Amino acid sequence: MKNNRGIRTLSVLLLSIILVVGVMLTGCGSSSGGSSGGGGGVKVFYSGPPSDTFKQLLMDNLQAAAGTEGITLDMGDPCESVNAQVEQITNAASAGYDAIICLPVDRSTALQLEVCAGDLPIVYVNACPDEQFLKENQYVAVSSYEMNAGEYQAEYVWNKLGKPSSMNIVILRGELTHNAAVARSVSVKNWLRENGVTVNVVFDDTANWSVDEAVEVIDIFRKTNQSFDAVFCNNDDMAIGACKALKAAGYDLTKVPVVGVDATAAGLQSILDGDMQFTVYQSAKGQGEKAVQVAKALVTKGSTEGIEGLSEDGLYVWVPFEKVDASNAKQYQ
Repeated sequence: MKNNRGIRTLSVLLLSIILVVGVMLTGCGSSSGGSSGGGGGVKVFYSGPPSDTFKQLLMDNLQAAAGTEGITLDMGDPCESVNAQVEQITNAASAGYDAIICLPVDRSTALQLEVCAGDLPIVYVNACPDEQFLKENQYVAVSSYEMNAGEYQAEYVWNKLGKPSSMNIVILRGELTHNAAVARSVSVKNWLRENGVTVNVVFDDTANWSVDEAVEVIDIFRKTNQSFDAVFCNNDDMAIGACKALKAAGYDLTKVPVVGVDATAAGLQSILDGDMQFTVYQSAKGQGEKAVQVAKALVTKGSTEGIEGLSEDGLYVWVPFEKVDASNAKQYQ
């Protein structure tokens, strides 16, 4: 088994190198969608996929944090594909940048991205690659611990429904390549089972973080005529879409909890309007600030030592989640 793993690792590495070389031969440039910061001699490049509500908040806070920290942060154009991100990071590495802040289009491509970056440190923000692709003081992930989000959702719904011994649940996931789509969904089921609840997942599908797709997916689910007790969504936009579809179909949302994650402005308003019942605050500001701080520290000191939230192994910087419902939603607006 050990030899097989070694062969697989070597094969992935060779494929990564071939991909990078192919991209370099195309000669495509790395475009920048904007920059911020006063310079200070530190130049950082951000690469990420097209934005949704949370990603845009994250990008805005990255730029604000760069200004505060006095570094130059150039924002790359949105990457529609893995190949586009590989090309972008390859070109950024040859353009004189000191570090990369990256929200991977597909977190399973971390090895390719690291090959592209050469000696540059990479700070993964929001979407964490598998731990095997992280390295202390070189490849560091800044995020919130995703398992907590699902646990908080499950705890709220269970209490809201009177601590039932069994539940039929619907799960709407984000992008299937994003670690949050996996961890948040798994942790909902794990928490309920660990608390003695028999869980029956009557529907589990992706709506890609989207309001409109969530409406479509819920409409499809309703055609199955299955009963359900709650809808767990990996983000607020999907929860808003689920609420929209269920209200249109005549459901009483005070009796069928729909819960999300992120505590976006729209999500908070949905709670205050009596639609979505609960969300989990994910701090775009906190993640943006920490990602910039880590990038600056790696460039100027070669170390993340002393950064608040740093894990003992030096691979992660965690930004805590927070529980939000009707009792405290206004505090987050």
